[in-house]
Amino acid sequence: MPIINRIADFHEQMTEWRRAMHAHPETAFEEVWTSDFIAKRLEEIGVDHIERGLAKTGVVATIKGNGGEGGRIGIRADFDALDILEDTGKEWASQIPGKMHACGHDGHTAILLGAARYLAETRNFAGEVVLIFQPAEENVAGGRVMVEEDGLFEKFPVDAVYGLHNRPGLPVGKICMRPGPSMAGADMFEITIHGYGGHAARPHKTVDPVVVQAQIVLGLQTIASRSTDPLDSVVVSVTQVTGGDTFNVIPEKVVLRGTVRAFRPEVQDATEAKMSKICRSIAEAFDARVDVNYDRRYPPLINDAEHIEKCAGIARELIGDDNVDTEAAPVMGSEDFAYMLQHRPGCYINLGNGVGDEGGVNVHNPGYDFNDAALPYGASFWALLVEKLLPKAA
Repeated sequence: MPIINRIADFHEQMTEWRRAMHAHPETAFEEVWTSDFIAKRLEEIGVDHIERGLAKTGVVATIKGNGGEGGRIGIRADFDALDILEDTGKEWASQIPGKMHACGHDGHTAILLGAARYLAETRNFAGEVVLIFQPAEENVAGGRVMVEEDGLFEKFPVDAVYGLHNRPGLPVGKICMRPGPSMAGADMFEITIHGYGGHAARPHKTVDPVVVQAQIVLGLQTIASRSTDPLDSVVVSVTQVTGGDTFNVIPEKVVLRGTVRAFRPEVQDATEAKMSKICRSIAEAFDARVDVNYDRRYPPLINDAEHIEKCAGIARELIGDDNVDTEAAPVMGSEDFAYMLQHRPGCYINLGNGVGDEGGVNVHNPGYDFNDAALPYGASFWALLVEKLLPKAA
């Protein structure tokens, strides 16, 4: 049973939905057109309830089964885009200059809409499914806002919650996942080095923040190589260095920005403490002053082993044993679905997006496009998951 026949029947419609969203990309908390589009499709599908406004533009819908009382599970799809200039040349390419769906969230949303249509038609389950359409996954944690500020799980209490992401390089029709830490936590930092500016011909009369930042950048690399257990993992990346206005003036200050990735909160704690110590010690040695702003963003995404086992069994039933990998390597990318997993058990899986020219371009790349061939596989997985986890009484 590679895909559910009824879902295959409206593959073309899911493709149309996906491409319409792709052409209208919107970034964090500004997804007004997309939110309206999702709500309109849900109305046409005939779900039981639609609530809007969580995390500003989020949409939550419910579908009750015909099998009487039962459990309640949540399925989440993100729908925000990125600030990237698209270079795909597709007919459905972005119509908004400088913004594009470069991570496949348009595909994730079309998949959940497809599953919603099937589930609303058949209702072959007990209990209720909660469809969570989440904005602002990229960088600003719309998932945290939905859960911690707007009370998602108080308004829609669920027994478990599930999510998926497409994976370029994994063939269409394959699914991979892993129990335990699956995606890294992501923290951001900004380090401001205050020196004393002056003429570049008289550096001895200055406190040069350019030299200080160079020492700090090198010192930060020792956090991974000399301060972290080799059996743990941490990545400290300085991604921005700004300072100075002209070639013959030593500036007053230099600013460093970057990111830290780790799989365990304890490693995040230790990295933050060590980063502050390194920065302050180096600055003091050069008679400079430093401000360190360490911003905790996304926690590590940790999959519940029991729910991974359930999802793996459902995936095997759908696409066969050979197409399901439960030992996928963890990745240093981050995902704000981690906030939902902090509040409810569940898991996050990866759906094959294709290889080579057909879906193999990496996410966050100007040439990326979601592979529409993957749509019915994702929708079929969600539909089967609901019917297996919320079975009708015998």
